[in-house]
Amino acid sequence: MSTNTLRETATILLVEDNPDHAELVARSFRQSQTPNTIRHVTDGRMALNYLFRREQYADAAISPRPDVILLDLRLPKIDGLEVLREIKDSHDLRCIPVVVLTTSQTERDIARAYQLHANSYLVKPVEFAKFTRMIEDLNTYWLQWNWQPSGTDDSGNSG
Repeated sequence: MSTNTLRETATILLVEDNPDHAELVARSFRQSQTPNTIRHVTDGRMALNYLFRREQYADAAISPRPDVILLDLRLPKIDGLEVLREIKDSHDLRCIPVVVLTTSQTERDIARAYQLHANSYLVKPVEFAKFTRMIEDLNTYWLQWNWQPSGTDDSGNSG
């Protein structure tokens, strides 16, 4: 069975090193009608540790599987494209939608993200109102309209 609007609470993993951008995303999601929890990490290594439940994220209670990952490309420690590659190479993680949310408009970054199986590529608008609207639309699409497979345990295995 698949689920969409029946989610009680959505978990969003926000991978963003810019604190102003992270706050803007969090504020936009708080204003939405979809109950959600945002887990924010600030670099690529933290994102992979969270997703693969390593180090400080080893406990599943503090690292629940996200319903969607919002991934910046320009990250410290491990680049966003490498994070994307590792997510999509993982049998347990590849079904999680990854939305690239970045300032980069370069054709090379866009093409590479899609080659690595990004589910969407969004360029952050400079204007506050447009940014907020984009996050609202993202929320509506990925957390309300989009259907995802159910029947997986918290480790991503069928069961």
